[in-house]
Amino acid sequence: VVVGVVGWLSPRTLGVGYTNIEDILSGRFVGMAMIAFCALKFISWSVALGSGTSGGTLAPLFTLGGGLGSALGLLASHLFPALGVDVRVAALVGMAALFAGASRALLTSVVFAFETTRQPLGLLPLLAGCSVSYLVSALLMRHSIMTEKLARRGGRIPTELGADALGQALVRDHGLKPVVTLQAEQPLEAVRAWLSSDAAGSRHQGFPVVSAEGTLLGVLTRRDLLDGQDAGVRRMKDLVKRPPAVVFDDSSLREAADLMMDEGVGRLPVMSREQPGHLVGIITRSDLLAGHRQRLENAHRRERGLRAPRPPTPHPA
Repeated sequence: VVVGVVGWLSPRTLGVGYTNIEDILSGRFVGMAMIAFCALKFISWSVALGSGTSGGTLAPLFTLGGGLGSALGLLASHLFPALGVDVRVAALVGMAALFAGASRALLTSVVFAFETTRQPLGLLPLLAGCSVSYLVSALLMRHSIMTEKLARRGGRIPTELGADALGQALVRDHGLKPVVTLQAEQPLEAVRAWLSSDAAGSRHQGFPVVSAEGTLLGVLTRRDLLDGQDAGVRRMKDLVKRPPAVVFDDSSLREAADLMMDEGVGRLPVMSREQPGHLVGIITRSDLLAGHRQRLENAHRRERGLRAPRPPTPHPA
């Protein structure tokens, strides 16, 4: 009903609308009539999409963007006539910029607008307008018009150009805490007594096993040490079932996470690349989660900055 009433008031709002785009870009459709048309078109398009019906987005975006650009160009030419603003170029930039911000397709919008018009003079304004629109959209909107409906249905939409927090953090910044080791010849009974004593370090869930020379033999978990099936085993080296999976201190947390998944373990001994075989620490799943802390703090700080209320304007005494 709304679309029909708007179409009765302004028949131009009905249909695909490519003729309207051509008239706006050529300068044949300008002024208050064009502004009123764009306002009615926006109402009609918003109601149509908001009702859940299938509808196009490309032509309405071009129409509204071209109309806004034409209106701003007309205003600038009246306020600053010395600038020589061309209303047609302003409409072209507005059309491409609105689409660039809504779809997050920066270069596509620039190339598309340039190919369809073949106006070299509009290339630099197109790059400037589309870049600003893209940056503002990326700052204020979590999803683009192409992915918003998918996100509302529960789909996971990966962020574009999102930096991998684990790939940027190094193991040596998160996995070089003091490590509690077990000696290869250490008796099992003594280790179990130590675990039950609640002494310092006994609450850890994994313990590297090293030889008398300091060579890493493997990693034993708390479950391995307290398993009743190994009652006949007397030494730590006898409990080691497989060679240790290790990570170097200059590796990224992403490499450590991938290795944990491949090996099916929850912790990795950290070795020094300069001194092969020298144990310098241990990294766990908790350390990997800590690698995301800085990213979350930056995101929360950015959200607080966007939502922070403006300070009240002081009134003169």
